Order: sequence, then structure tokens, then C-alpha cells
Amino acid sequence: MASEQALINVDGLKVYYPVGSKGFLKKETFYVKAVDGLNFDIYPGETFGLVGESGSGKTTVGRAMLRAQDITGGAVTYNINGKKVVIADLSEAELRKFRQHAQLIFQDPYSSLNPRMTVRDIIAEPLEAMGLCKTREEVDEKVRVIAERCKLSLEHLRRFPHAFSGGQRQRICIARALVCDPKFVVCDESVSALDVSIQAEILNLLSDLQKERGLSYLFIAHDLSVVAHISDRVAVMYVGNIVELASRERLFLRPMHPYTKALMSAIPKVAKGEVFKPEKLDGEIPNPANLPAGCAFHTRCKFARDQCSSKTPEWREPEPGHFVACHFAEELADELAAAPVLKKRTSKKK
Repeated sequence: MASEQALINVDGLKVYYPVGSKGFLKKETFYVKAVDGLNFDIYPGETFGLVGESGSGKTTVGRAMLRAQDITGGAVTYNINGKKVVIADLSEAELRKFRQHAQLIFQDPYSSLNPRMTVRDIIAEPLEAMGLCKTREEVDEKVRVIAERCKLSLEHLRRFPHAFSGGQRQRICIARALVCDPKFVVCDESVSALDVSIQAEILNLLSDLQKERGLSYLFIAHDLSVVAHISDRVAVMYVGNIVELASRERLFLRPMHPYTKALMSAIPKVAKGEVFKPEKLDGEIPNPANLPAGCAFHTRCKFARDQCSSKTPEWREPEPGHFVACHFAEELADELAAAPVLKKRTSKKK
């Protein structure tokens, strides 16, 4: 994909929240660095997975890319129909028009739907808000087509959200996001609130819609097994920074950051004669308003050395297409790849 022109370029993205002042005259403001200088691209037709523990800044990244969240620094640039658009530079009127190109599927299918609106009105709302249709008949036709594609019947369109299950509500959310035919969709933990069987249905639906419509996804999740199923490339976030980025196959076969390996070890697996053995991370996630010096992960890393607590690791590419922020990535790669997620159960002799 490196030779292909990116649909979206994220360059030095920062999102800081002021949380107080310090100093004698209280003139120095200190911040929670929710996102601190991210760099990545998303290509046409690609699913870019973004994973990490709760509080790592994943949702903030997605919201900032859609300008649903103010950006402190950096830029998010879209390549729409051959024209580059910096989303932070758009006026309110321009932003409203731009919304047809980039949409969001929320995490909670229960709270993200207006209980006072019918399903038809919910799906039609983006079309009407952006003035994309001239007549009500045209709106109804677009709603009918996308609803049918998301496995919603005409009878469903007359009902209110309370009449539906979680999986059906998420289909409504998907239909609402796609009715204006966007090119980019942020899926913010869109299956985390659903049962496993329903998760599979929604993931398959998203994959089918991507192929049919040429969509690009930013797929945000904390479950690596879900990300492995749908993503083309995966970025791992830790306290506002990406610590590793690679293709799905390369990341899962040869992780180069200890945090990535710890997340992988937490994926539940069932195998005869083997016992699930997740890797334990000691300690808590550092306070993003007061990060430790050096590598932010060194307080929980069993491979940490003196250098890790004094020097921030550089973001580099030790292998083609594989980026990591770790002082000893090459040295640890073989050990992390070889470390078993599951350990054999030893039988006791009688």
C-alpha cells in the first residue's frame, strides 16, 4: 500500500485536556495528554485497527479525525476526489458538507439512537441534515435500500429503537452511517457491547459493505481477536502514543513490543490438553497528566532496563512495514514471537 495514495494522513496529532494550573501565580497550565503526536495513514479500502487498554486514547483519536473533538496540534488531511482537505481548516458550513464523506458508528447501540424517532427518521437524518436529497421520496428510497442491505425490513422502519435487540440496533447505526455513501467510517468499539455470535454477524456485514462500497475503516477495539478478524494493519496504543504498527500477519506472528505481546496473551483460546495462561502486567497505567520519564511502559515491563526509564524510545522501522517504539525491539522480537500464549498441561504420573 505504500505506493498507493493515502485516503487519510494523520500527522503529529495531539489532543490535550487542561486539568489545572500550577506555579506561584497559577500561570502554568498542565494537561492530560490523551493523544500525543500520532503519525499514520489510512488507505482506500483498508481497515486500520487501533487497539489498547481502556484509557489509552483510542476513542479520542477517532473523534479528533472527524473533528468531533478539538485538536491541540498536528493535522488530519483527507484526500477526497483528488483534493486534499485539512479537516481543522474547514468552516462550520464546509464541515457540514464534508460529513457525507466521513461518518461514525458508535460503541453503544442503546444510547446512540434517539428513542423518540422511528428507525426511518433515524436513518434519514444525515440525508436531511446535509440536504443530500431534493424530495422526501428520494430520501425514502435511499433509506429503504440501505436498510434492506443491513437486513432491516420495511416493517422495522416504522418502529422505535426500544423494540429492537442490541444487534438490530447496531444494524440501524450502520445504516445511518452509510446512508450518505461515505468513504471513511470510524467504528468505535462497534461490537464490544454485543454477544459473541452477534459480533460475528456485524463484523461480516461490515466486511461485505466494505467490499461493495470501497469503504475505509478505522476500527477501534480493545479485543485483539476481533481486530485480527477484520483489520489489514494494526496499531497498538499505550497512554496516548502508538507503540507498534504493522500488518495484521506481521504483528501477530512477530510482535516486537512487550505490550503488544501482553495484549495477545489475553486472547482467550480453547485447545485440548492446554491451559489458558495470560501474561500478567504488574502495576497500573501511568497517569497521562504526569507520565514517567523515558518509555511510558517501563513501569510495567518485565524487560525494562536503565535506559528505558531515562530515554524515550524513537519511533522507527526495524523491519519493512513494521514500526515500533522500543529500545530493544530487535533483541526482543524472537523471544516475544517464541513465547507461547498457551502452555501445555503436564499430566501427573500415578
